[in-house]
Amino acid sequence: MKIRVGVLQFDIALGDRERNRATLRRWLSSALVPSELPTAVTVPEIWDVGYALDRAGQLADPEGAGAAEFLGSAAREYGVWFVGGSVLASTSEGFANRAQVIDPQGRLVAHYDKAHLIRLMDEDKYFVPGRTTCRFDLAGVRAGCVICYDIRFCEWVRLYALEGAEVLFVSAEWPASRIDHWEALLRARAIENQMFVVACNRCGTTDGTRFGGRSMILGPKGETLFRAGEGEEAGFVTIDTDEVARTRSFLTVFKDRAPEAYGALTTQKQEG
Repeated sequence: MKIRVGVLQFDIALGDRERNRATLRRWLSSALVPSELPTAVTVPEIWDVGYALDRAGQLADPEGAGAAEFLGSAAREYGVWFVGGSVLASTSEGFANRAQVIDPQGRLVAHYDKAHLIRLMDEDKYFVPGRTTCRFDLAGVRAGCVICYDIRFCEWVRLYALEGAEVLFVSAEWPASRIDHWEALLRARAIENQMFVVACNRCGTTDGTRFGGRSMILGPKGETLFRAGEGEEAGFVTIDTDEVARTRSFLTVFKDRAPEAYGALTTQKQEG
């Protein structure tokens, strides 16, 4: 099945929700070309307020409802899906780094709370981790989403593939200092899981940290379909998800797995 997937790579104004909403709308109006194909748009991690975690009590969006309403309105206006990015949400259990999936009718059809919290960004001090994958049907395509640091955990992304995902959407605020890891990990996740990967990173600088951009759209063999630079940029690609089945039929990774030998993965942590 053919769909269009796109990334809107932009800078994020720390703590300024209205400015960030205006930026998102500006990119939609300037970069989105109407299409008869189902179209899914991905934006960066915590696109609404950035990493203003020390002001989470003031800035957090209750259950992400305000962001879902805003994206829902934009989805209806432009006839697109939004898959991520994430927003700073307050929940009954605490704060969450929450990605949202919005359909073209403006409905919130799924959400995902980031499972792996990066200590370098103090996420473990502010967020409650999610513990479930987010797999959903996108106009007949089996899709899923993760957030930033999650891509370092091959076991987590493999779960999505085992659940049938053909396209994985990734939202991130990945620093420029480790941008080579970003590219290598995304390509590895695409190759080993034989799936499309649509990854949107932010650009710009906050509190001395420069974010690397280089959003990417990769095919199920790891081929580069789109690669952004380091500044604000948008890109859209038409993909054919039948290529996932063809790739998996040719190189039978999933048939050749030996899960009975992997038991320690579920319980073992690093020693020492």
